Amino acid sequence: MRFPEFSGEWENGTLQSVATLSKGTGISKDQLSEEGHPCILYGELYTKYRSEIIDTIISKTDIDPKKLVRSQANDVIIPCSGESAVDIATSRCVKQSNVLLGGDLNIIRLKGEHDGSFFAYQLNGKRKYDIAKVAQGVSVVHLYGEHLKGVKVNYPSAAEQKKISSLLALIDQRIKTQKKIIEKYESLIRGISNKLLYADNGIPVRLGDLLIERSERTKVNNQHEVLSSTVKGIFSQREYFSKDIASENNVGYKVIHRHDVVLSPQNLWMGNINYNDKYDIGIVSPSYKIFSIAEGYDKRFVAALLKTHRALYNYMQVSEQGASIVRRNLNMEAFEQLTLKMPPLETQREIGNAISALKSRLEISMEMKMVYESQKQWLLMEIFIEITAPAYIAFVSLIAPKAIFQHESYHQFELICLQCVIAPHMMDTIFDAFHSL
Repeated sequence: MRFPEFSGEWENGTLQSVATLSKGTGISKDQLSEEGHPCILYGELYTKYRSEIIDTIISKTDIDPKKLVRSQANDVIIPCSGESAVDIATSRCVKQSNVLLGGDLNIIRLKGEHDGSFFAYQLNGKRKYDIAKVAQGVSVVHLYGEHLKGVKVNYPSAAEQKKISSLLALIDQRIKTQKKIIEKYESLIRGISNKLLYADNGIPVRLGDLLIERSERTKVNNQHEVLSSTVKGIFSQREYFSKDIASENNVGYKVIHRHDVVLSPQNLWMGNINYNDKYDIGIVSPSYKIFSIAEGYDKRFVAALLKTHRALYNYMQVSEQGASIVRRNLNMEAFEQLTLKMPPLETQREIGNAISALKSRLEISMEMKMVYESQKQWLLMEIFIEITAPAYIAFVSLIAPKAIFQHESYHQFELICLQCVIAPHMMDTIFDAFHSL
């Protein structure tokens, strides 16, 4: 896969052949200040700078810069220390000159017209595990220039490098934009929840009257899809964990229907209570509690009310400390006595509709973000080099739910391929090859 205006073989080399390698000098966290010289600390590559290009410097220091190392625009930096070999293989390109580079930062200063952004993307993609292999240590992992100099790189002309990095930067910008949209919708949902859900003029209703416990159980193994309830929502175990983690024999699991509420008595206080509006039917571990919502209430309103901060606080009050800090055992009798103030049904419906509309937009935004991230990961792995069907298969099998291939759902497979930027002419080849494995 190449831009049409470029051709010819890429060059092969090592980091030592295309760059000089050096190290930053010490700046500690307690030396950061509100004013002073812009600076980057190694730990910020894990926390503050999450994309490959650093074009805005967040931190400053007012210490004397005379003996410190300054960046040159286009420098690539990699931490010298980290918790794991994979984490430490994190590269960023500094687009500004005269940024103070702290200790525990490897500095890769490229020669000639090489594009730092291109190499940062490549080192974070195809070469990430090459870098991880040369890192040293167990509990704390170290990586220095001596380790990095032999890392292999491949590269086209400077013009093509810039074109590739520009495309990847555009995808990064779209990911960043989607994150902002997601944050906006989450903020709006929280705002509506805090403003509208806590109606002082509502009628108190006991949870024991609002939620009707159900205990329908499976009678045969694998009767329905196995689901997991988490703090973040309800998921198919195959989708969430990329495998089945439930017991091989799931006879006796609880059946959950669409519009049911499911909760975990052990970590309810953390938000593990969910309204099922995604699956028509499924099964969950017997340790969960399943409820239907009583007639006369708007289900979407109730679902939102059950997840508010006030509700979570009340759940914590009726949960007792368990075997760990996280696990708190729910007192069901006390839980049933908790009350929620319910406004008139018409008001419930209006609020429920508003929240539901925002959640739908939030889900779409999150799906779009995942698509952009999948596109980026594929490009980082292959950096526009033509690859074969087996290579596609290896990559797709990592990110696509295995059920897609097991059930031979070609439509779902097509969607995955499009998300991964796989060319249409390769789809049939990959699909057939996967089933021949």
